[in-house]
Amino acid sequence: MPKPRSRENQGLPLRWRHTHGAYYYNVPPGLEHLWDNKKLFRLGSKLHEAYQAWAKRLGEQANVRTIGDLLDRYALEVIPTKSPASQASNQNQLKKIREVFGSMPLLPFRPQLIYQYIDARSKKKKDPETGKVTGGKIAAHREIEVLSHAYTKAVEWGYIDKHPFKGEVRLQGEQPRQRYVEDWEVEEILSLKPKRSAGSVRMIQAYVRLKLLTGMAQGDLLRLRLDENIKEDGIHNQRHKTKKAMEKWTIYAWSGELREAVKQSLETRPKDSPYLFCNREGRGYVNEDQGRASGWKSMWQRFMDRVLEETKVTEPFTEHDLRAKVGSDASSLEHARSLLAHADTKTTQRVYRRKAEVVEPIRRRPAKAEVPPTKAIDADLDRRVA
Repeated sequence: MPKPRSRENQGLPLRWRHTHGAYYYNVPPGLEHLWDNKKLFRLGSKLHEAYQAWAKRLGEQANVRTIGDLLDRYALEVIPTKSPASQASNQNQLKKIREVFGSMPLLPFRPQLIYQYIDARSKKKKDPETGKVTGGKIAAHREIEVLSHAYTKAVEWGYIDKHPFKGEVRLQGEQPRQRYVEDWEVEEILSLKPKRSAGSVRMIQAYVRLKLLTGMAQGDLLRLRLDENIKEDGIHNQRHKTKKAMEKWTIYAWSGELREAVKQSLETRPKDSPYLFCNREGRGYVNEDQGRASGWKSMWQRFMDRVLEETKVTEPFTEHDLRAKVGSDASSLEHARSLLAHADTKTTQRVYRRKAEVVEPIRRRPAKAEVPPTKAIDADLDRRVA
């Protein structure tokens, strides 16, 4: 009987192991020539790096019998095409679903298993060693989305004829946030006194002004370059999140307020840089290898801590809430869609239009009172009033 896998190796593909701070592949005997003549091949220190290295070395998985086999090919061919942030999250999600479904055959697959998995994973658990909380309904839904997409690819690759649970499972949808940032709250955060003339507070305040004028997402704002995006007719932006699916650009035409917001952003930079927002070294805040802006998020959290301590704002809000404020304050749904660079208005309406809708009540009474048909009615009314 094989030795059980250690805790850190559970959920990894077969012949993988994590040791000494890195991921390694235990090369099958006779295939060392394909792996630099090594029996133990180092894949990388990060999980997404390990999958990328593995994808370069392995060919197509021709013999797929189990869900684990399918997930292996999915990890090789599909995940590397996604953004770095999606790759990292998908790989962690693969580990979780592989632990439960990996040894099962592709078919038959009962849809009831999805409900059972959601119920089990929706219960949050705290790791006694690290103190990290895992699980939850949102995490469970994301993992099932990956499994469902893998089955969709299984149909495309010819392993099965029909998706076994698509259309058969109805999961409770997630409710979008309803936090609306009021105008007075914006005034409060913009009035926060900076401790330094060129510190992070002034930079974030300039960033907020620009965000409230354009509605651009964090990743797009932090990627703005003076040579590529700041043009004579306005700010040119192609949404980073959807540029593979939608190549359309958005031009935010210059206005007095927009020019002033860009000018303030330039003045708050700690160093000359190609980026509109940069760190002390002049580099942009987005780590393109990971698709994350960890340094900026830490700055924002410290800024929000000061806002809650030193202003009248009592309820924290996120950058995404500011983007939703732009969508809510826009003059029309179509204007909001254009500002937020959405493909259609469905997402705009559902997630970003958070203001209460003002409606006119139905008029039940006629505009003019009807003339009573007889004098007898008038007389009766006068008698009753008297």
